[in-house]
Amino acid sequence: MRQFLFIASNSFRELIRQPVFLLLMGASSLFIVFLSTVPYFGFGDDPKMVQDMSLAVVLLAGLLMSVLCAASTVAQELRTGTALTVLSKPVSRTVFILGKYAGLAGALALFTATLMVAVLLASRMAYDAYGDTDIQSLLIYVAAVLAAFAVGGFTNFFLRRPFVSDAVFAYSLLTTVALVGVINFTVLDRAFDGPARVDWRLVPAGILVWFALLVLAALALASSTRLDIIPTLAVCSALFLLGLMSDYLFGGPASRGAWWAEAAYAVVPNWQQFWATDALEQGKSIPWRYVGQAAGYMVVYLVGALSVALLLFEDRELG
Repeated sequence: MRQFLFIASNSFRELIRQPVFLLLMGASSLFIVFLSTVPYFGFGDDPKMVQDMSLAVVLLAGLLMSVLCAASTVAQELRTGTALTVLSKPVSRTVFILGKYAGLAGALALFTATLMVAVLLASRMAYDAYGDTDIQSLLIYVAAVLAAFAVGGFTNFFLRRPFVSDAVFAYSLLTTVALVGVINFTVLDRAFDGPARVDWRLVPAGILVWFALLVLAALALASSTRLDIIPTLAVCSALFLLGLMSDYLFGGPASRGAWWAEAAYAVVPNWQQFWATDALEQGKSIPWRYVGQAAGYMVVYLVGALSVALLLFEDRELG
């Protein structure tokens, strides 16, 4: 257990120190907030459009982050020989892979939580044709982002601490503080909807997206035991697109008794299970019971994907 915790914590620290982690997290969250500042003339559905696009950004950014993190934590260590150094100690390959995945899952949790703060803020800032951009909330959020980079620069210059990891933690903390400040200390009245409010129904939707990213991370980890970053990205993108069309490609034939469709429908992850934004229409919400069922679905695929990763890594040449 001690070896597992050491590998997991070390992997987590290494991942959040990657410049691409901070770059993708900052660019994605700022883009999500930007989506809520643009008029769409969507015949009253503008807030719903902003919510759908924001969650889509979280999912696509998480896909890219999963592949990049998996490649940097396994494929790069295999290429540079770091994995050989670790496994020369009394550390089994199973502990190594599971520890790497635990660190990757923790980094994705931080990444998703930070982006969900931007999604919640965007749900409050979204407006229809009768409203205007919430400049005050936008300025508060941008100020929090700039302050996070300033904190990273300060600790790096004066305390000789790593800039990226400090900036990542400051970014997550200060943007959360900015959201709390906007909710509690600013008031925004919309023409026909009354005071603007955060749509907290997005929280279970964000948790479902995180579940999808955990499955993607496990698939990327399994692929990165044999492939480098570009082939891993290609494999994960193909599985992602195939899973989005799983109901259409395999669901129909499987219901008619086709054995190949039943097998493919069971093996290929169905990402629609984790995308429940349609449930947020017309004042409805995502039941927490469904979130629990999706968690069970995720656990099954995690067990399968990590088992494949262990099998592929068991006889992997490390030299």
